[in-house]
Amino acid sequence: MSSTPVTWFEIGSDRPDEAERFYGDLFGWTFEEQGGPGGSYRQTTAGGEHGIGGAIRALDGDSPNYAIFYAEVADVAETCRRAEAAGGKVLVPPRTTPAGLSLAQLLDPSGNRVGVFTPPAQG
Repeated sequence: MSSTPVTWFEIGSDRPDEAERFYGDLFGWTFEEQGGPGGSYRQTTAGGEHGIGGAIRALDGDSPNYAIFYAEVADVAETCRRAEAAGGKVLVPPRTTPAGLSLAQLLDPSGNRVGVFTPPAQG
């Protein structure tokens, strides 16, 4: 077990408005601009009291887009359908591990990978 938990995520996008709309449509996240002069940094408390917060950082044309994180969802297959409806793509189709973890990887409209998962049922 790691003693350094994940406590933040960041999505670098050369199309931050489109990325903000995508994550808002997909997960219901809202963002607030926190950037200073010359730089957009849109923060979200996406996870509420149980998850982690994060942000979308606007990139200039010289920097590649980046992101990878996993969001816990109730239904991986339904989330994949919603991602496609919101303009994304399914890169790694839904699958379930032998331990019961369901997961998939998506591509947002600006080219970033995002993972979704449902933990194994307790029992």
